[in-house]
Amino acid sequence: MNDSWVKIYTSKDFFKSEMVRQFLVDNNIEAVILNKQGYPYNIGEIEVYVQPLFSLQAIELIAQNDL
Repeated sequence: MNDSWVKIYTSKDFFKSEMVRQFLVDNNIEAVILNKQGYPYNIGEIEVYVQPLFSLQAIELIAQNDL
């Protein structure tokens, strides 16, 4: 992943972040997760990134589907 990716979602729940990522992939938007939680206590956040071209579409899909 390089600097051209845009963060569109943040959560402390890994499974919810993965659900958002998979939802975007299912809607033909390439998405990746960056897990910033520290081991062993899982303190921190998980971020979902997409390409800038798809950022508005991804945000709208997340909002429309209450994710």
